[in-house]
Amino acid sequence: MARWILGWLQRIIIVLAVAFVAVYGGDIAVYKLRGSPQSKVTISRYVTIPLKGNKQEFDSLGTIDAPCAASLFSQSGLATCWQLRRNANQGITP
Repeated sequence: MARWILGWLQRIIIVLAVAFVAVYGGDIAVYKLRGSPQSKVTISRYVTIPLKGNKQEFDSLGTIDAPCAASLFSQSGLATCWQLRRNANQGITP
């Protein structure tokens, strides 16, 4: 019975690895075929300053337009647009 389970686990791992490689390869191909599309996302940045009594102060650093790749995975060293839109507030702790 243990061989049966190990055989199925091995098959599942191989199928998942092949699926990941196929999706990643397809993402690269579509990104290149579309001419490496890029966009910009507005990000709000702030710094967190620790205070006495386990309190924190948040100071705004303003907003910036960050370049991003219009793809599923990060391409050309750029973060994906969907990730930046989802995390539009970025904090910095000194």
